[in-house]
Amino acid sequence: MAFSMNTGDLLFSILTMTIQEAQQKVDEWIRTYGVRYFNELTNMAILTEEVGEVARIIARRYGEQSAKPSDADKDLGDELADVLWVVMCLANQTGVDLEQALERNFAKKTARDHDRHRLNPKLTCEPDKTQVKMKNKLLTKK
Repeated sequence: MAFSMNTGDLLFSILTMTIQEAQQKVDEWIRTYGVRYFNELTNMAILTEEVGEVARIIARRYGEQSAKPSDADKDLGDELADVLWVVMCLANQTGVDLEQALERNFAKKTARDHDRHRLNPKLTCEPDKTQVKMKNKLLTKK
């Protein structure tokens, strides 16, 4: 099956896509352009690599690690989409319907954690950013 969508159709398709439809599109793409899936162990290694690329962007853009000039053009959204792509490949290969799995996961988390986070005193108030910055400055001077 060849893909012949214009950009507007593709954007609309992506914005209205269910998880199950996304898994099907990944499968269609693999069978059309990728020939076959990499084996599960290879895809696990690729997933680890892609998560590492996300971590690098987060550490340098939002964390304390300084960025390199080569980091300037890194697109967090694209890297997150790469992670999602490989997760969908693994789900397809192992027969997991991610939409159903996510629904079960929401139910599990709701039953287990319905009060847990609301009652966590660490989460009930927003830390004062000025205090956090001052504390960080004091720690770095030591």
